[in-house]
Amino acid sequence: MDFTKPRYIPMNRRRRIYEGKAKVLYEGPEPGTLIQHFKDDATAFNAKKHEVIDGKGVLNNRISEYVFTHLNNIGVPTHFIKRLNMREQLIREVEIIPLEVVVRNVAAGSLATRLGLEEGTQLPRSIIEFYYKSDKLNDPMVSEEHITAFGWATPQEIDDIMALAIRVNDFLSGIFLGVGIRLVDFKMETGRLWEGEMMRIVVADEISPDSCRLWDIKSNDKLDKDRFRRDMGGLVEAYSEVARRLGIMSENERPTHTGPKLVQ
Repeated sequence: MDFTKPRYIPMNRRRRIYEGKAKVLYEGPEPGTLIQHFKDDATAFNAKKHEVIDGKGVLNNRISEYVFTHLNNIGVPTHFIKRLNMREQLIREVEIIPLEVVVRNVAAGSLATRLGLEEGTQLPRSIIEFYYKSDKLNDPMVSEEHITAFGWATPQEIDDIMALAIRVNDFLSGIFLGVGIRLVDFKMETGRLWEGEMMRIVVADEISPDSCRLWDIKSNDKLDKDRFRRDMGGLVEAYSEVARRLGIMSENERPTHTGPKLVQ
């Protein structure tokens, strides 16, 4: 099936499949596809804190496109097919596994709080944690025992997810290090992609400054959603800086109240 030239259906005529805190999924142009629309909504603490920040969705769409395109190119399977416009991507429909996979390289956020570590401490090795996706339960941390006991994923699927997480961490750490950014940690979601009778685990959702902690290597300035969580301001400027360093946004552009202009 040719996914490269989907027939475009205006948003108001599409069937909405699902709406999350930062994205909306619509029925795709072909069977087995969806359109993922990035909103400008910024949320934290399971949407207890919520704001609309003009231009955020555009930046996340482009940064996530950049990451997923490169992952596809190095053989890491993802749900991403192509970007359609400034806010939308064409993706493969997957059965989302109800787990958030968090890979940590540096102590920050809940890990620092939970274990009494100073934020910024380099961890002895990368740590992979699992959280059960449930807003009403505040996404509790779970073990592999919970995951297999409750049937959220099989032992083999957990192995596949962890192998993907390690590969994605290696790739992201490298590309961000190359542009002077430290990958502190990131959240990844996965899904089951069915191809006939065959199923494989793929990286899904998005990878953007919404789902990563990114610190400038020299200054430790935060270039991620912690700017919103911690009322630091300058979220679009920080995301724009990430986009500029990755070569997605040109150097001389500045985000404006109408949203940043991005390199096509």
